[in-house]
Amino acid sequence: MDRPLFIPVLLGSSRAERKSGNVAQFVISQIQAKKIQSELLDVRTMGLPFYEEEHEKLPAAKQWSETMQRADGLIVVSPEYNHSFPGVLKNTLDYLYDEYLHKPIGIVGTSCSQMGGVRMIEQLRLVAIELHMVPIRHAVYFGEMGKKFDENGKLLDEAYIERVDKMLDELLWYARVLKKGREET
Repeated sequence: MDRPLFIPVLLGSSRAERKSGNVAQFVISQIQAKKIQSELLDVRTMGLPFYEEEHEKLPAAKQWSETMQRADGLIVVSPEYNHSFPGVLKNTLDYLYDEYLHKPIGIVGTSCSQMGGVRMIEQLRLVAIELHMVPIRHAVYFGEMGKKFDENGKLLDEAYIERVDKMLDELLWYARVLKKGREET
C-alpha cells in the first residue's frame, strides 16, 4: 500500500519575538484537515549550527536529512527580513541537497507591513529552484501580522483559510505527481 503523503512545515525564524509561529500552526492544521501527515520543523529548535563541512556527523543534520528524505514536499513559513529571508533559514536549507530533488515547495510569507513577505518569497523561490525543488505558483502573504491572530493564536481573518487551501491544493497535486515520478526513476 502507498505510504500517505508527508508535508512538513519549516518555520524559518529564530527570533524570540517572531509572530510567524501562529501561521505555521495554522498551516499545519489545514494540512492535517486534508488527512495529510505533517509536523513542525522549527529552525530555533533544530540544533543546526552555522553550516559545517562535516555536517553528516551532526545528529541534528542527520535528523533533518531523514525528515526530508521522507517528505513529499515542504512548506516554508517565514518572515521577511531586509527584503529577503532570514539567514538561519538559508543555513538550514544549505545543509541538504539531494533530499530536496523533485519535491514541491510552498512558501508562506509573514510581515508586520502590508506586503506579507512578498520579496522574501521571490528570493526563496530562486533558492528553491537551485536546490532542484519545484516552487509552486500560489503563495500566501500574511501582512500586518499584529492583526491576523488573537492573543491565543486564533486566526482572526478567515479569508486566509481559502488562501492556504488554494496553495495546499496545488502543492498536494505536485506532491502526488512528483512522488510517482521519483518512484518510477
